[in-house]
Amino acid sequence: MTLPLANILLFAGSYLLGSIPFGLLLALLGGKDVRKSGSGNIGANNVARVVGPLAGILTLFFDAAKGWLPVWLAARLAHGDATTMTIAGALALAGHCFPIWLRFHGGKGVATAAGVFAGLCPAALIGALILFALVVGFWRYVSLGSIAAAAALPLLVYLLWAPHFAPPASLTLGSLAMAALVIYRHRGNILRLARGEEPKFSVKKSRAPRGD
Repeated sequence: MTLPLANILLFAGSYLLGSIPFGLLLALLGGKDVRKSGSGNIGANNVARVVGPLAGILTLFFDAAKGWLPVWLAARLAHGDATTMTIAGALALAGHCFPIWLRFHGGKGVATAAGVFAGLCPAALIGALILFALVVGFWRYVSLGSIAAAAALPLLVYLLWAPHFAPPASLTLGSLAMAALVIYRHRGNILRLARGEEPKFSVKKSRAPRGD
């Protein structure tokens, strides 16, 4: 089956938009390269730590927006088709994690995945954010909260997609794949958690910010 040209452009654009390293660009504007500072991650947490809170907030916003926008566009171009929306969102997330501009070395995908699910199933995202806050509040590990939220999202999507209706199989499988990707990108954090070496969240500046 041949994909329509509009879908091809949508999917290619989704990946390329997801590949834009907003955290790195904002940090460079501040005169710093986050790949060489802190944890080396281009995500909002490390940008905030290395450059400052404003840069971190902007990174969080833009990283989430580049996940949400392809899903929003797909919903309009494909008249709400869940499969097209899921593929567009998954490609945006893949772009963030494996950006062509950075030789496929990207971020962990938490903010971008949040943007994707904000477009696919806002109720599931809200549930995941609540779980994230509870885990971080109780154990004070941001990475553990991110992993728990990612792991819970496929189930939350299944339960909250629509009252008394299961989501399309493509959305279920796509949610599982995106959750697995985010968790995989946290494999270093998982090893540090297992060894008891993962730094805990603190409002004070950390001297050894290796965990994000």
